[in-house]
Order: sequence, then structure tokens, then C-alpha cells
Amino acid sequence: MADRDALPLPLEVRARLAELELELSEGDITQKGYEKKRSKLLGAYLPHPPGLEASMAHERRPLMAPSASRYHRRRSSGTRDERYRSDVHTEAVQAALAKHKERKMAVPMPSKRRSLVVQTSMDAYTPPGLSPLSYLPPLTDTSSGSEEEGGQGEGTPTSSQGSISMEHWITRAIHQGSTTSSSSSSTQSGGSGAAGRLADVLAQTHVGKSENHSAPPDVTTYTSEHPVQVERPQVSTVPRTTPKYGNAELMETGDGVPVSSRVSAKIQQLVNTLKQPRRPPLREFFVDDFEELLEVQQPDPNQPRPEGSQMVAIRGEPLGVVTNWPPSLEAALQRWGTISPKAPCLTTMDTNGKPLYVLTYGKLWSRSIKVAYNILHKLGTKQEPMVRPGDRVALVFPNNDPAAFMVAFYGCLLAEVVPVPIEVPLTRKDAGSQQIGFLLGSCGVTVALTSDACHKGLPKGPTGEIPQFKGWPKLLWFVTESKHLSKPPRDWFPHIKDANNDTAYIEYKTCKDGSVLGVTVTRIALLTHCQALTQSCGYTEAEIIVNVLDFKKDVGLWHGILTSVMNMMHVISIPYSLMKVNPLSWIQKVCQYKAKVACVKSRDMHWALVAHRDQRDVNLSSLRMLVVADGSNPWSISSCDAFLNVFQSKGLRPEVICPCASSAEALTVAIRRPTDDSNQPPGRGVLSMQGLSYGVIRVDSEERLSVLTVQDVGTVMPGALMCVVKPEGVPQLCRTDEIGELCVCSIATGMSYYGLSGMTKNTFEVFPMTSSGAPISEYPFTRTGLLGFIGPGGLVFVSGKMDGLMVVSGRRHNADDIVATALAVEPMKFVYRGRIAVFSVTVLHDERIVVVAEQRPDSTEEDSFQWMSRVLQAIDSIHNVGVFCLALVPANTLPKTPLGGIHLSETKQLFLEGSLHPCNVLMCPHTCVTNLPKPRQKQPEIGPASVMVGNLVSGKRIAQASGRDLGQIEDNDQFLFLSEVLQWRAQTTPDHVLFTLLSSRGTVLSSLTCLQLHKRAEKIAAMLMERGHLQDGDHVALVYPPGIDLIAAFYGCLYAGCVPITVRPPHPQNIATTLPTVKMIVEVSRSACVMTSQVICKLLKSKEASAAVDVRSWPPVLDTDDLPKKKPPQLYKPSNPDTLAYLDFSVSTTGMLAGVKMSHTATSAFCRSIKLQCELYPSREVAICLDPYCGLGFVLWCLCSVYSGHQSILIPPSELEVNPALWLLAVSQFRVRDTFCSYSVMELCTKGLGLQTESLKSRGLDLSRVRTCVVVAEERPRIALTQSFSKLFKDLGLHPRAVSTSFGCRVNLAICLQGTSGPDPTTVFVDMRALRHDRVRLVERGSPHSLPLMESGKILPGVRIIIANPETKGPLGDSHLGEIWVHCGHNGSGYFTVYGDEALQSDHFNSHLSFGDTQTVWARTGYLGFLRRTELTDASGERHDALYVVGALDEAMELRGMRYHPIDIETSVIRTHKSIMECAVFPWTNLLVVVVELEGSEQEALDLVPLVTNAVLEEHYLIVGVVVVVDIGVIPINSRGEKQRMHLRDGFLADQLDPIYVAYNM
Repeated sequence: MADRDALPLPLEVRARLAELELELSEGDITQKGYEKKRSKLLGAYLPHPPGLEASMAHERRPLMAPSASRYHRRRSSGTRDERYRSDVHTEAVQAALAKHKERKMAVPMPSKRRSLVVQTSMDAYTPPGLSPLSYLPPLTDTSSGSEEEGGQGEGTPTSSQGSISMEHWITRAIHQGSTTSSSSSSTQSGGSGAAGRLADVLAQTHVGKSENHSAPPDVTTYTSEHPVQVERPQVSTVPRTTPKYGNAELMETGDGVPVSSRVSAKIQQLVNTLKQPRRPPLREFFVDDFEELLEVQQPDPNQPRPEGSQMVAIRGEPLGVVTNWPPSLEAALQRWGTISPKAPCLTTMDTNGKPLYVLTYGKLWSRSIKVAYNILHKLGTKQEPMVRPGDRVALVFPNNDPAAFMVAFYGCLLAEVVPVPIEVPLTRKDAGSQQIGFLLGSCGVTVALTSDACHKGLPKGPTGEIPQFKGWPKLLWFVTESKHLSKPPRDWFPHIKDANNDTAYIEYKTCKDGSVLGVTVTRIALLTHCQALTQSCGYTEAEIIVNVLDFKKDVGLWHGILTSVMNMMHVISIPYSLMKVNPLSWIQKVCQYKAKVACVKSRDMHWALVAHRDQRDVNLSSLRMLVVADGSNPWSISSCDAFLNVFQSKGLRPEVICPCASSAEALTVAIRRPTDDSNQPPGRGVLSMQGLSYGVIRVDSEERLSVLTVQDVGTVMPGALMCVVKPEGVPQLCRTDEIGELCVCSIATGMSYYGLSGMTKNTFEVFPMTSSGAPISEYPFTRTGLLGFIGPGGLVFVSGKMDGLMVVSGRRHNADDIVATALAVEPMKFVYRGRIAVFSVTVLHDERIVVVAEQRPDSTEEDSFQWMSRVLQAIDSIHNVGVFCLALVPANTLPKTPLGGIHLSETKQLFLEGSLHPCNVLMCPHTCVTNLPKPRQKQPEIGPASVMVGNLVSGKRIAQASGRDLGQIEDNDQFLFLSEVLQWRAQTTPDHVLFTLLSSRGTVLSSLTCLQLHKRAEKIAAMLMERGHLQDGDHVALVYPPGIDLIAAFYGCLYAGCVPITVRPPHPQNIATTLPTVKMIVEVSRSACVMTSQVICKLLKSKEASAAVDVRSWPPVLDTDDLPKKKPPQLYKPSNPDTLAYLDFSVSTTGMLAGVKMSHTATSAFCRSIKLQCELYPSREVAICLDPYCGLGFVLWCLCSVYSGHQSILIPPSELEVNPALWLLAVSQFRVRDTFCSYSVMELCTKGLGLQTESLKSRGLDLSRVRTCVVVAEERPRIALTQSFSKLFKDLGLHPRAVSTSFGCRVNLAICLQGTSGPDPTTVFVDMRALRHDRVRLVERGSPHSLPLMESGKILPGVRIIIANPETKGPLGDSHLGEIWVHCGHNGSGYFTVYGDEALQSDHFNSHLSFGDTQTVWARTGYLGFLRRTELTDASGERHDALYVVGALDEAMELRGMRYHPIDIETSVIRTHKSIMECAVFPWTNLLVVVVELEGSEQEALDLVPLVTNAVLEEHYLIVGVVVVVDIGVIPINSRGEKQRMHLRDGFLADQLDPIYVAYNM
């Protein structure tokens, strides 16, 4: 690196450049023209070949320690990750955040229940990390910038090497935008030529820290503008002033309904934020065979690409074998143990920093022999020794006992057994210790060597033995202290061989996924590695080395245990426990022992910085080498710089700092050599993060904010060959300006992963090849797991680790870099430094970044939330990548590694299984997920005629089907009216029992014969005429509990010619919410009077009732408990069968109250149809466990028995809450063959009796006689529930074929019902993605995205069905999804409305097809479904048509142009976590809101947010807008067991749910 001058720019060129700048800013020239002219001007002064060297900007290290005022004093919690601290970076982050400040946008804050906010008492927390240091103000690191004023050219790159960098500095100088003319910055430099200019620029770019941005950007209104792009139009983001959080502004819903609540204000805030322009959408495509292709990330055409030539492998210096180097490490030990037994080998320290014990080479030698002898001869028996040479044994020693470890390690080497050093298992469930157990098991370890103290400290069982740790093999624990061992006989001596290819030791390595591998190192590799370290570090005999690192593995083991013995060095070992108490201890020991070498990590340097104030007499001039073990972390550079700045005045020379890069597989990869020449500055590179994310080295970065400064880790090891290969795919050599994985070919690397030949091949036997495909060497290389490049002069640079790599939509990001950015966000008082984890999870075919940090116990909700929003912005600005989830957890709750760091894979595991228990979560799926399928564009509809012709041409039949004919008339069928049937039965079979009502104990409460019912009805009719003065045709509301009074009152109305309306009575415990519904039905139905029982009569007039409704406006209330004795003069006979028989009122799932008119004709036809389908005769008994107020439930309860004459056993569903077994016991006791129930009843039985099947069996419960068990429903069959019910009660004799469902709706109360004859209900599997596009595609069971649909029973007699397109009203083909239309005698004759909305009525009840059969009058059910002709035959011998109901049109949600059924999303959500009991979803202004009921502690509430978001994304390609976690029972459910999603929505928007947590996803 000779003299480095670049050609200076002549003045006229500078002037011309300034003019160009001006023209560009005035808009007189385009950017393209400007660049063209500029490069033409500079062309003459810039050499051309763009090699990699160009990308290194060499700077001088700052030599003077600036005054302390330069440091911003900040409170520190001094844990490990100050190594991430860099002022430049902090400044970049501040600048990025300041940019956001101009465009404020409100992020709605999540709402939390109070109990969740007050988490745990403050005393419970000790801040993690170093308690004594927590309160010292830290020293922030200085920048990597140069602080010289115009030094004479040493710091500038040579013209050939620095071509790009030179241009880069000039550009920076020109773009500086100083207040004077734009060229002034490059001319006013103090020094001569380019060097002065460079220093000048540096002073302005990097060292501008003196203007400490003390006022951080104001983020009081939560700003969140995630993806920041400079060229974004500013106009569109005019912030909407939504008042914060307590008083919400008045807003309108999507339908223009004004809503006032804080929830809806937040949602509006969220909608506004999401409306902002985001990253430009990617080119989207959609293939129309509903293989919905997810967005494939198209490579950015402007992305930087490598331009350098192909790299050549770099060879280290030859490994000079010195004549007196020992032939093996044991031989070295023997030599020193016999020649100089008194020489100190290792000094250990106690926690006060006093020397505890000095191990000499003589003692090490004699004790190792003793250990070797005992291992081989004292374990097991003479004939069957437990350990033979070549076997593996575990070494379990605490971090404060290196001496015992060293003796045991060398004892193993001498005995030729293979030591596997591992961490001490602290508890049985230590994070990661289970994986270590798996490693021991796979290595066949049966013996663990340990020290006395450690053995005493291990957890013991009741009998004093050490329990087997989770996942560990059974071990014999063997204590290696001398006093416990037998003396070897005089004639026994270990066999000392030259180093060979046997395994010397196994080092454990934890992978990214948490699994632990064992890297085997051979004896020759061990020796060669020691030789290479000795040569590159210049170790000499009797040197003193201070070691702060873990001596069991990695750099600590290699320098402090192995190489030290080869060179007879003296190691001063500083345990972690001492560093915690006194972070300066290692520096004090360097001074005290005048140590020449120290091995530390950057955190040790940082801790020393924090604590050095009170130290006067520090003198580090004895140090010739300070090995920085984690030099491969690019963020270590800031610790190195800061350390040098402070300790340079205490005798520390700059060239002493030697970062090294290492990995378990390749051992030491590179190390910076200690030089005496202080003039040769170390290599520095200021790399663009943007370039790095594409794997390209670019020094020039348009945005000075996002750069990564890396330092070299020295040159390749002696005797090794290094190259850089592409990280993915074939190991092909990289170009010189490309980042890849470093690979090393050397004797001194690991050999294999123990027992894993496949992984070994991919890691230790790699043959890098050139672009032409030729291998570059016949010898295999080892992958190091480090990412980097080889710079000028053969210097090795590491930019990250393969394990920390996250590939998000094709770009690579390093976890460490993201951590650094998060930690640079001020103020840091919300989270602990060093307790932050960054990892990626795969959601929807791409990696998503998750950041988890520990929050301090004293930070408020608003503070943390503000900090979170700023972290998101910072990461977005600097890395151009969105964070998918940011979670804060309480202090001290993240799983730790043995040395106090965060156990990453364990944290990720907890996150994925929902047991991390965060106290704050912010999810940003809207900003991160850019690969959703393109929203469906509705094609112009094909006309109905074309569809029909198309179906004919393709041979598809039109989807229509019908039940069998109603057949011949029987004796009771001659009557047109139910009232006549009842009179006929009272005459012919007066004593035949029609109804039996059961109590909750299963006893008969009351029963009615034909005659009793007739008499009772007559009296009620008389009462209506006398007391009620009602005319025929008047409406009467019947408000009765489920029972016999209701039935009698119904027939009484028919006898009097009145029109009955059955109404569910108000709930005595809940009058306030149930009574208004009763009142509404009475008013809407225009009831002239209310009939009820005495109890309810009192209830309607009670105080509570008058608080809920206006009691005076009730129509007359008649109490039927005291009936007149006389019968009416004559019974009413309707003149026309088409007049109203009764009104059927019910509330739909969408919250609409509708009354359907049922004529006498329809009522009789209905009963007749059911009679035929279920084969009902007077001799039959049917058990009914349904609510008798509307639909099929009412018909079965009140009408069918009178029509068909069978006996109905009535079981009110409310009684099951007292006695869940009531229904099934009744079915068994009365030997019923047919029974009807609702889903809520079935669920009650499944949940309530799940564990009682044995006891029920012993009580004689027998369901083997049941032929049909029909669930009465108005929805898609709930397969999971019916199947679990069938499985559960199979042992009690229930035939799985017996369970089926029915289907009815408002326009026709029963369309399908399984009945007794005919084929079993079939189940098909359809593709859920196709359904969203209104298509049916049948798939195999278990295929991805498959959804099981069960046929909804058989079509009833007299019913015709067709599937029509709901928009065009054209008929559809077989297996097409469309609206189910029905034509039949028992259709309702219209809605009964006060307002008479004729259009609605005619459409629903009297529709005509737009093509084909346009004459028939159809009723529209409002349900989507499809017909499919099966292979089965029905009773008439025809092929059977099955009807599959998919869901209600009203409930379906249109999102992204596709149709989603809430139940599908809810099913996915319920599966995600064991604590989710129930779920309901609804849309609100294009946002999907998911409400989940949580069973479990409130601490789990926030775990659900990421899980729910992920599941819905993965399975439905939808982004959840709001996640609401509520208590059990909050989701309203109607009597049929259907969720009332619209009520829930209204409750949520009106802020009535009292949610545990509400998360607004960004």
C-alpha cells in the first residue's frame, strides 16, 4: 500500500460541476443528462477498472482521544450488546426518523384492559445484565470517521485502488449542500489536494456528531409511515386529525350510518393510515384456473449487480514448521511438565479478583496422567471397561473452574478418549440443554467428567442421585479432583503418539433452529491450528495471556487451553462471574501481570469503557495483542474504536487491536496480525446497506443514512487457502465485489458433524468452482458460516453470519444489523440493551422479520408504543424492509443462554407456539406482505343464455333437483286445515297421547291427548272472543315458555280464527336485553293481544320491565292460566285455504327481524311433506329438543303430531343446561327411533358428556334404536361437530349413519331433511380457493386448501330446487356455486312487514329465471350452494341429487374481490391456539376484524395476535385488520346456535365488549 494520491480536480472542472449541479436543481437539465455530463467531466480523472478494491475506503484510525464532552452521557443497562452501538448509525436513525416527522400519520394504539397493563409488581424485576453497572452513564462509541485535519495523504486510497471510493467522496463533497456554493466544500479544505478534501468531507459526513441531535423527533402522535420512500408525493398524506383515544369523533360507517365510539375512531385512523401510498405494488398476475399464484417477487430492474471479475482463492503465508515444535499437543505437555514443572500454566481468580489457584505445568502433567489412568481403568470392570480409547465423554465444568477443566481435557487427550465439553445444565428444563442431551446421545456418551463443586451443585433426586435431564442419555457422573482418584501404578504410562487423524475433541455448535451439532476436530487439525495461531500471533514461551472468553469452546479454548500449552504460556483466566462484579478486572490483570496478550469480546471492551472512570493507574503498554474474538460481528468495530479512543492515553497502541473471525466448523478463519508498524492503518469499508441486501459491495451510497462500516479481520491463516462462494446453490466463486460465504481449505479445520454424513458433506467437503464449472482445487473446502469478502491486500472482511441471514422477498438482511438499528432508536429507556432478539418466521411463502425485546418494568404503555412505532420507521428507512411483528415482553422473561445472552431459537419457538406472553405487540402485515394474490377483477358477466348454451355444449346438465311427489291422499289428508284435523282426531282417537313434556329430571311433567288438546283449545277460543273481543284475522302474540300451553294456545287461536305468532318469552335474569325484542315482535306483527302464562304476565308488568320498555303501550295481556268454563258458540272455519294460518317471526344471523306469512295450504303441505319423509304414523314416538318459536322447530313441536298423529316427546333445550344428559336419556328410555335437535344441544352434549360416556353406559343409556337424529339448522352443516358427536356416542350404540342435518331458511322453513329411506348423506371435499371465486372444484380428502362439505339431508317431497346466478338470475350447471332457489307448496307466501317493502318481498318469494324456464315462480333462499348428481340411487331408483349448502349470501364477505364465508376463517383461527374457545369475524370498511374468546390467563391474550394474523394469511390470503381478544361468552349466539356477527360488530364499534386486548394491525 504505497503512496496513495489521487489526481486532484482542476478548478475549471470543479466550476463546471457546480454549474451542472445548479442546472439540475433549477430543472434545466434532466437527471440522466446531468449524470452523463458529470461522468464525462470526471472520466479523465477517474481510472476505470471497477475492481473490488475500489469498494474499500481506507481511513486513518483516529489517533487523539477527544475530550469527554464528545460523548453523550446516557444511562446504561450495560449488557452485552453495546457492541451494536455506533454513533454514526444512531445519527442515521435519528435522521431517518426526523424525515418521518414531517409526514405524521397516526397509528392507532392498541387498547388493553387495566388488569393487563398492571403486569407484576416492580420488586419482582431485577434488570437483566450487570446490576452494579446498570446505573453508570455509558460511553458511546465514536464514529469510524477520521478526525485529522488534512493529514498528508496517508488516509486516502491510491488512485488504482480507490477509483470508486474517490468518486464517492467527491460526490459526497459536492452533494453536501453547504450554505455557500456547492463546490466550496471541496475547495476550502485545510490540507493539500484530495487528502485534505477527504478529511474535510469526512469531518462533515461522519464526524458531524458534535451537533448531537439532542431533540429527538417528536412522535407524540403515533407516527407510522412504514415504507419510507423519498420520492413519495407529499400531498396524499395530509394527516387527518383524529382526536386521540378518549373522545372519538363522529364518523360514518361504510353504509353512511353515523357511529360515535373510540373503537370506530381507531379503526378509521387505521384505515386512513393504510390508505397511504405504500411501496409500489408489484407486477401482479393471476392465472384463471384458481391456482391463485401468490405474487412472485419480480427482481428490481435497478438493483445493483456485481460487476467485478471472478475472484481468485487467496493463499495464506506458508506454515513455517519450526524445528522444535512438538509432534503433538500431549508431547508438548509432557515436555513442559518434565523440563519446567514449576512454570505457571494457569491462574484462576475468585469473584473478588484475587488469584485463587495457580496450576503449574508439572501439576497439569501429573494430574492429567492420573485422570487418564482412572478413566481407562477405574470405570466399569477389568474385563468390561466403561470407556475405551476413541469413546466420547462429556466434560461438564462451570465457567469459574478452568483448572479442573484443563486437567480433565488433557487427561482425555492422554487416554485417547474424545472430550465433548458442554455447559453445566442448571435446571432440568434449561433452554437448549435438551438439544445438548440429544448431541450426547448421538455421540454415545455414557460418562460425564465434572468437578466436585459442580457435582454438588447439580440438581439431585430424593435419594441423592442426579436425575436424568430432559432429552439426555443416562450418564455416570465422575469427579476428576485428584483426591477422588487412585494413583496410577509405577509402570503405567500414557502412550504419546504423533498427531494423527483420530478425533481429538468435539466442539458443540448451536444452529439457527436450536439443534446442537458436534464438530469433530482431529489431532492433526488441533496441532496444526495451534501452530497456525502461534505463527500468526507470534506467541513465545512463557508469555502471559489474559483470557476472558469461555474456555470450553471457540477462541477461548484455542488460545487459553490449547495453544498456550504448546508454547508454555501462562494464562490468567477471568471468569464471567468476576466480570459481572468488576468489568475492569481483565484490564487490572493485564496491568498487574504485564500481560502481552488478552482475549476478549467486544462486550468486555464496552464494559471496561463504562467502568473505567474510577481507575487511575491503568497502563496497557505491555499489551502487544488484544484479540477481539467476535471481530466477525461487523458492529464490533464501534467498541474497538471507542476502546482505543479512551485507552490510547493509557498506553494502548492502535495496532494492538486484533479482531479475528472464527467458526465452530473452520476454527480460526482469519486474524489480524499484531504489527510493529503503526503506520499501516487497518482496512475499513463503508458499505451501502442497500447494496449488501442484494449481496453486492457498494461503497457509494446515495443515502448516507444506511451504511455499514466494517473492519478487516486480518489475513488468511498460515497454510490455508480461502475463497468466497455464493451462499445459495452450487458453491460457485463470487465476483470480487460480491458478498458470499467464506470457505477455507486447510488441515486446521473441523472434520465433520459427528454422525451426520449428509450435513458433513455439504459443509466440510465443498468443492468451489469457477463460472465455467471447473473445481478450483482437488482438496475439499470447509464452509465457515460467515458472510463476507476478501478486500485489497488479501484482507478478510466479514459482514455477517449465515445463521443471522434473513431473506425477505429476495433481499438479504442480517439480524445483527436490524438489532443495531432498533437499539439506535432513542430514547433507549424502554427496553434493555442486549435483551433483544431478531429472527424471521415464514408466513405465506416468504420470510417475515420479528423483533422481540424485553421492556423495562417502569415504562408506560404509551412510551413503549411510541418507541415501537419509531423502531418500525427506523428499520424501514435504513434497511428498506418492513418488520412483520414487534413484541415487547416483561423484563427477564426471554430464554437465556448459559452466558446470559438470548437463546434465539428458543425465543422463536415460544413465539410460534404462542407462549411468549408479550406485554405489547405491534403487527404490520399490511406493510410487509406484498405477495398476496392479485385482487380478483370481476369479469364482465357472461349472459345467462350463453351460460346455458355453454353447459349444453359441454354436456353439463342444468343444476336442478326435486323431492318425490306428495303421492296419494290418506284419511287425514282430506282436511285442508289443521283445526279440522285436530277435531277429527278428538272424535276418532280421543285418548291417544299426542304430546309429552319432560322435566329436567327426565320425568313426565304433563301430557295431552287429542281430546284434552281439543277441549283446551275451545276454552282459549272462547276467552279470545269474550275477553279479547277479537275479530277473525286478528293477530295474537303467544309468549310462553317451551311446553304444552303454547300448543293449546296456538290451536285456540285457530279455533277463534285469529293468527298466532309464537314469541320467545323474556329471560327473567336478563330482562333489559330480552324484553325489547319481545316488544318489537309484538309491535311489528301488529298483535291485537298478548296471551301468556301467569308468571310471565307478572314479569311483563314488573319494575324491571318498565325500566326496559314502555309498559303502557302493550296491547291487552290475557293470562290463560284461568280459563272460562264454557266453550265458544261455534268454531271458526276459514273460507279460503290461502288465508294466513300463522306468522313465523325470527331474527336472522345478520340481525334482521322478519315475519314470514304461512297460509293454511302451505302449513298442511309442510306437515304432509315431513310426514312422508320421516314416515310418521300414530304408532311412532319422536323426541324433540328444539326451541318452538320459529322455523322447523315450531312446526315439529306444535303441528306435526296433530297432523300425523305420532307422539311427540318434548324436551325444552334450556333444561339441558341443568342436566346435559336429559335428551339422550329420554331418547333411550322412550326407545325413540327419530329425534330432532339443534347444534347448540349437540354441542352441549359433546362438551358436557364427553367424559361421562362410561357412567352413562352403566346407567343403561342405549342409542342403538335411533334411526335418524336430525340437526335442524339454517346454515352449512357443521361437520366437525356432527362427527365428534357420532364418534363420542358410538360406544353407546349410536349408528354414525343416523346423524344428519336439515336445511331450511326464511322463505321455506324446510327444504331438506334426511328422513328414513334413501341413501346416506355424502361428504365432498372442495377447493376453498375456488369457492372464493364462486366455483366448485372437487379435490381429494386431505389435499391442501380442501374444505369438507356435507350434504344437508334429502330434498323433501314436493320441493323443487334450482341453482341460479344471484346477479343474472340465470340457471347454472351441475357443481356450480350459485344461489339455491326453491319452488314448492310449503313456501312462505311473503314477508309480513309494517312498511310493506314490496320489492324485497316479490324478489324473495316470487322470482323468475331470466332464461330457460321463465314461467315457474321460485323463492330465493339467500344461501349459496351447489347440486351434484351422485352415483347413489334414491327410493324411486333415480340417481340421487345431493344439495350442498355453502353459506348465507348476507353473511359472506367480499374482500379483495373474492367471496369469503366467515365460518372458514373462524375455523382456521380456532385451530391456531389451544386457548381460543370461539371466534367470529366480520368486515368493517374493508378491514377484517377477528374476535376471539380466550380461555386461560389474560397474559396469553397478546400471544394470539401474531398466531391469528399468520393463520388467516397462510390459509386465506387475507390480512387481518383488527384482532380483538374477549372473555368467554362475549360472542352472541342465537337459539339455533348461530353466531350473531352483526350484533357483535355493533357491540364492538359501540365499545361495549370490554375486550381484554385490541390490536390494530398496520
